[in-house]
Amino acid sequence: MELSEYITLHRHCAEAICQRLIEEINKLGFAVDDIAHYPNYDQAQFDLVKDPYSGMQNLTCYWFSKQQRIGRLQFNSDGSFYAEYDVVRPHPTKSNWFVEAITAWGQPDNIKAEAKLLPMPK
Repeated sequence: MELSEYITLHRHCAEAICQRLIEEINKLGFAVDDIAHYPNYDQAQFDLVKDPYSGMQNLTCYWFSKQQRIGRLQFNSDGSFYAEYDVVRPHPTKSNWFVEAITAWGQPDNIKAEAKLLPMPK
């Protein structure tokens, strides 16, 4: 299968994952202007990566801002996925926390997501 076929095959699930990442960012309470970029499947750069365990191809999507990678979504050959999208901002309502990223994982019919929080240095 070619790269374009993998992109089409995973579109529906990837768009649901992007929406879930956006919902998790918004749940934290950031103001509209606080977040410069949100994950969008059509704005990703795509690559096929060989799974070292199965030998099959995994579709990997990358998001960039000013030449710096800010997110990644990988569809694994077993049907699972893992995504991480950088936020890199102080938590908007909890001053003792820093939001590193939002992660999402699971299967197409069971998308789980959460914020990766770090304690602020004292």
